[in-house]
Amino acid sequence: MIPFNKPYLTGKETHYIEEAARMGKLSGNGMFTQKCQAYFENKYGFKKTLLTTSCTDALEMCAILADIKAGDEVIVPSYTFVSTAVAFVRQGAKIIFADSYSDNPNINADAVESLITPRTKAIVPVHYAGVACDMDKIMALADKYNLIVIEDAAQAIDSYHKGKPLGTIGHLSAFSFHETKNISAGEGGLLGINDERFVERAEIIWEKGTNRAEFFRGETNKYNWVDIGSSFLPSEVTAAFLWAQLENIAAIQAKRFALWNVYYNGLKDLAAKGRVRLPQIPYFASNNGHIFYITLENLEERDNLITTLKNANIHAVFHYISLHSSPFYISYHDGRALPNSDYFTNTLVRLPLFFDLEIEDITTKILPIIGQLYA
Repeated sequence: MIPFNKPYLTGKETHYIEEAARMGKLSGNGMFTQKCQAYFENKYGFKKTLLTTSCTDALEMCAILADIKAGDEVIVPSYTFVSTAVAFVRQGAKIIFADSYSDNPNINADAVESLITPRTKAIVPVHYAGVACDMDKIMALADKYNLIVIEDAAQAIDSYHKGKPLGTIGHLSAFSFHETKNISAGEGGLLGINDERFVERAEIIWEKGTNRAEFFRGETNKYNWVDIGSSFLPSEVTAAFLWAQLENIAAIQAKRFALWNVYYNGLKDLAAKGRVRLPQIPYFASNNGHIFYITLENLEERDNLITTLKNANIHAVFHYISLHSSPFYISYHDGRALPNSDYFTNTLVRLPLFFDLEIEDITTKILPIIGQLYA
């Protein structure tokens, strides 16, 4: 059986967890939390980062920091995971869904301006498969209309827009360390802060609305409830696990790149014949090897490929169902058709890609089945 995903262990995860336990600090914001946060700040250039229990939590912190209130509008791509939208719905916002491009699942930056109204508060670009959205256009719109940009970089660790790390371009950003991501802590996330005005309040929200972090640093002599917030910070167990992964990011990324390229090169002939469509990487974007997907002609072809691979003990999966048509939000949507989002909903197939996958598994098992099916 070739699974769709298999979490990778470097071998040091349990060692660091034991070290955290011996230090007697497991509740969060200890040595490993601080090491991970410093890593992101130093390597990628964030003004401030905070580990969270999930990317969803990081997005919820973004919604609080952006002061999203009832009646505000937030522009979100329809082709994304529910967390991208629900973090803002919880604050009372109306979600204005944007379509994808016709040739890649990212938000169509050329169509965003037509969605902006006096009630628009934020734009939330999602870097699907770790491939950058057109951040120049999005940031220009934010400057023009005084909007906050929150990058949903759940899939985008170690990926770039014109050489600038994703997550460091917008005012705020959110990353995921779920077990399906390149760098994993089982569950976990990161809030990235690039605008100085959000730094101090973010730490308070992170600590349940208290000034606890300032108190323990000796910056205040009182430990008080000073704002809204929640228990967003993860335990040291999570941070210790994550640190072992971050130490090995270069090797992890190199293997994922290699696997991604084997897929791409192995399917180029079928793509040239128009039988499958391959991922498109815009000139301004890099590729972090997070997802390898193909798109097919229609829903029937997609389901047939997934079933054929399943019968060969290979687990391939589709991805998001357009949020504008979801049972929860369809009655709130303004009725606009979003055909490109629906196209990716019906035709996109994600193929197995994880560190322990062997190149031979792709070349001798997966690619021959796809080749025979679409010869």
